[in-house]
Amino acid sequence: QVQFVESGGGMVQPGGSLTLSCTASGSRFNYYLMGWYHQAPGKQRELIAGVGSNENTNYADSVKGRFTISRSNSKNTVYLQMMNLKPEDTGYYYCNTVPLEPSYFQWGQGTQVTVSS
Repeated sequence: QVQFVESGGGMVQPGGSLTLSCTASGSRFNYYLMGWYHQAPGKQRELIAGVGSNENTNYADSVKGRFTISRSNSKNTVYLQMMNLKPEDTGYYYCNTVPLEPSYFQWGQGTQVTVSS
């Protein structure tokens, strides 16, 4: 199995911005639809943004207009640009395929985002 590695999280004030990155060592995911998942404290992990191999994108209503997902196949990296962050965006962020392919790709440790004044 290949594990994803997420980075870029941190603590920001409401209205702030962060850009998250995700890569997977030892494997390329160029041909997979990739997504960012958010797990708020005490809640289930949910898909919030997806990007296809053709770079078509989809977003959950909660982040539409504020978050932008993108990918660089040459760098084997998926990004999530987050703007106008809200306290409800707090939690861990993970990347993975959409749908999940647990036989090949393992969840990473995630990156923590805290939005607080």
